[in-house]
Amino acid sequence: MRIDLNADLGESWERWRSGEDVRLLDVVTSANVCCGAYAGDPELMRVTCEAAVSRGVAIGAQVGYPDRDGFGRVFVDLPPAALRREVVRQVRLLDDIATSAGGAVTYVKPHGALYNTIVHHEEHARAVVDAMLDLDAPLPLLGLPGSRALEIAVDAGLSVVHEGFADRAYTAAGRLVPRSEPGAVLDDPSAVAAQAVRLHRDVASICVHSDSPGALDLARAVRIALEDAGAEVTSA
Repeated sequence: MRIDLNADLGESWERWRSGEDVRLLDVVTSANVCCGAYAGDPELMRVTCEAAVSRGVAIGAQVGYPDRDGFGRVFVDLPPAALRREVVRQVRLLDDIATSAGGAVTYVKPHGALYNTIVHHEEHARAVVDAMLDLDAPLPLLGLPGSRALEIAVDAGLSVVHEGFADRAYTAAGRLVPRSEPGAVLDDPSAVAAQAVRLHRDVASICVHSDSPGALDLARAVRIALEDAGAEVTSA
């Protein structure tokens, strides 16, 4: 069984200069590169893409609400047409940078509040899918199983990738526990690895957040556990 291991990268110069993001790129198979709307900047996008390309790590566009103060983790009530344009702008910006680094954007993954909003918000879900259709070439959309955006994407003929989270708690309904609630973020490597193994038969990609406590140790534990479970860890 093949499984992708992804991480959100290019969000922080501090993590880049400390070497944390680079070391994560030696573990994961896909990099969700921040497109500058909620964090990061074009230069950080460039060095992240160059590092990903040199390691054979797939590059994905991590699009989000244009909200640097809230790190993209707060709902922004954008008109659907504005959100559609914003998503297109972010993906095209990253693709230009990735191309200059010798790579290309191969998928799109919404970030934070946008990711969770399009699970149930019809207008924003449709805006994201419409943005995907506006791109020069169709790209897969990563999202939570059962997400309204993934349903709309499939109906529109787009490829989708079901994603699970190794380091986030789930509700009984299969949604992510809000970060404002206790226990929403998991930080024990054994528990995180065990959750990844439980999830890997139902999803095609598993995420470890780069800003989770001990993210590198978590990612390493997840990769080892997946391989021990017989999975081939490779980009989706």
